[in-house]
Amino acid sequence: MNKREFLKNAATLSTITLLPSGAMAFSKSKKKRLRTAHIGVGNMGGEDLKAISSHAAVDVVALCDVDSELLAKAKALHPDAKTYTDYRVMLKEMKKKIDAVVVSTPDHTHAPASMMAMEMDKPVYCQKPLTHHVTEARAMKKLAKEKNLVTQMGIQVHSFYDYKLATLMIQSGIIGKVHTVRAWSPKNWGYDGPLPEGQDPVPANLDWNLWLGTSSERPYKKGVYHPGNWRKLVDYGCGTLGDMGVHIFDTPYNALELDVPRTITTNCRKPNGFGYPEQNMVTYEFPGTKYTADTLKWVWYDGEGADKQREDLMLPGGEKLHDQGAMFIGEKGRLYLPHFQMLPKVIVDGEYQEIDVEKFNLGEPVRDYESEGKKHYHQFVDACLGTAETSAPFSYASRLTETILLGVIAGRFPNKTLHWDAKSARFAEEEANQFLDSPYREF
Repeated sequence: MNKREFLKNAATLSTITLLPSGAMAFSKSKKKRLRTAHIGVGNMGGEDLKAISSHAAVDVVALCDVDSELLAKAKALHPDAKTYTDYRVMLKEMKKKIDAVVVSTPDHTHAPASMMAMEMDKPVYCQKPLTHHVTEARAMKKLAKEKNLVTQMGIQVHSFYDYKLATLMIQSGIIGKVHTVRAWSPKNWGYDGPLPEGQDPVPANLDWNLWLGTSSERPYKKGVYHPGNWRKLVDYGCGTLGDMGVHIFDTPYNALELDVPRTITTNCRKPNGFGYPEQNMVTYEFPGTKYTADTLKWVWYDGEGADKQREDLMLPGGEKLHDQGAMFIGEKGRLYLPHFQMLPKVIVDGEYQEIDVEKFNLGEPVRDYESEGKKHYHQFVDACLGTAETSAPFSYASRLTETILLGVIAGRFPNKTLHWDAKSARFAEEEANQFLDSPYREF
């Protein structure tokens, strides 16, 4: 599938339809077991494999990874599964033996792998951010809708007690209409250094051509790309905003029922064409919703100093701000949501307020990350089997991802406000439109 074929589905998509977070068609299958194929089984892919396969109705039938050592570890846990290095070969050979596909690769391969699986009518669980480019997010949303597929983005906190509680609290009007959201993470998925020089021998366990996939050809350099640093680099990841931003944005975005922003401004260093900036402040302006003021201001901070105690982030009694989190600022007060596994807190006139959380009917909070994390995965499996629906389908995930990616693009134009037209899917600033997608390399 070349880039032209991939993007033709997106070309006619002129609007973003707002759907509830839980809006996703049920699988029409009456199967009682789900045969899964996993693309990317190292690091987060290994966690995805573990969580999906922990469902009693799942049979793992195929595993794929470009790193033979990671693949061997996954195979040891699932000895009956067939193994592959190239996901294209796996999907073609196993088409009739696979019921659903899990994509856990670096960001630049999310869309190519997911689109191929969906073209084969396979439900897809794809890690966050949904895609590497805006055009891909829209294309994946469109295809999932056309084929009526069960989909889920890998944003496990979406199903956690604390975040669902915060959503209900905001929508109850507990702090009134929200006019500002501030969100932050001190993580540094940026690289301010020079382009690496020279090249190193490709390790015997790594298929470098397949790791690069549709991205531009580049010489291998030890310790720069695989296994852990690709998030820092513009050709493969989406920086801290695309990593932690998706998690921390999710609850405010969902709770306030936001669409994509109208304007985006990023304060950061000048682009170097290779790595993302190590510190960013991204300011979005959103159209208002029934839960917000006429417009909503959203400010994201990452890198060193992101958790600085700014005036409207000050906590009662001089309490230290959690290193990652979000603050909703409304007409009646503030709601503080640390990330993660910490209950949201309401602040009015500089003091925490006692809140009766039982009235929100969520039961007792769960304090076990592993069991809570499995909920999101098992929800996908159950939806594929026709007994549930997903809460982060591509209809929702594509809008959230588009919002994130617009902030990433704005980082290429420091301190310049970009104006986004959701209907045409174009910036008013023509020079920014070149970054909505990129050519796919034949590999």
